[in-house]
Amino acid sequence: MAERIATRASYGKALVELGAENPDIVVLDADLSGSTQTKKFADVYPDRFFNAGIAEANMMGMAAGLAVSGKTVFASSFAMFASGRAYEIIRNSIAYTGANVKICATHAGVTVGEDGASHQCVEDLSLMRTIPGMTVLNPADDVSARALIKAAAAYKGPVYIRLGRAAVPVIYEEGKTFEIGKALRVREGKDAAILATGIMVNEALQAAEMLAAEGIECRVVDVHTIKPLDKDEVVAAAKECGCIVTAEEHSVIGGLGSAVAETVCKEAPCRMAMVGVQDVFGQSGKPGELMEQYGLTATDIAKAVKNCL
Repeated sequence: MAERIATRASYGKALVELGAENPDIVVLDADLSGSTQTKKFADVYPDRFFNAGIAEANMMGMAAGLAVSGKTVFASSFAMFASGRAYEIIRNSIAYTGANVKICATHAGVTVGEDGASHQCVEDLSLMRTIPGMTVLNPADDVSARALIKAAAAYKGPVYIRLGRAAVPVIYEEGKTFEIGKALRVREGKDAAILATGIMVNEALQAAEMLAAEGIECRVVDVHTIKPLDKDEVVAAAKECGCIVTAEEHSVIGGLGSAVAETVCKEAPCRMAMVGVQDVFGQSGKPGELMEQYGLTATDIAKAVKNCL
């Protein structure tokens, strides 16, 4: 069985490593450092960690100011508060100015679990994707999370990184390289293509195994960068497979599915289906049960592929 690690834990580890490499790395948190795992950085580099309290908008303003002063800033809270409560400050003080701030939002999606609908943010990718100049990342596992966080630190400009609460399987081998804006094809196939992001990459791989047993060979692509979208990989999937199913732990409105559809309809029309949260709020429950409730399992993806075909 694959090792399971929450991507928020990967974030904490990556921050400590980045802190050792770059003295200009600064971390801010909205009084959730234990949950977001920024406490790991605070314990090692207390002079470069600032707790802004339960004041997310103020924290984003602080982050913008520090970035304009030459720092590389990581600002963290739960996805609901980072993308929702602080949206206007992110838009006007960070993105509009091109500030070098990395917004690392943990506890995203329905797998927040028992915290319920008020904390289960399934709109964040959509909100951040619409902001001009914002890069949007959604890693699938521990290896990709650490790699993409380090890539974000090296990238100049605003970045939103979506991270999860629950432990998820490690998919990639240590040392795997990830490039911002370049999707990763993790399984070949020409009958259909599953374009997945975040924790849904593992579900997509399981779905591909199920379908292979029925003689259907599916390509699986890890779309870890929602924006800028790898349009070449999307168009290749459309032209070579003729059927695309997107999979995301996010609303089907405005996230990966919408981004792919926008590209496909203009560049290479094909049959398409979207697996995601269907324009509803979440509810309290265990992560696995909620994945089933909202149709986000490998079985749901396999069904969508067969319906699309």
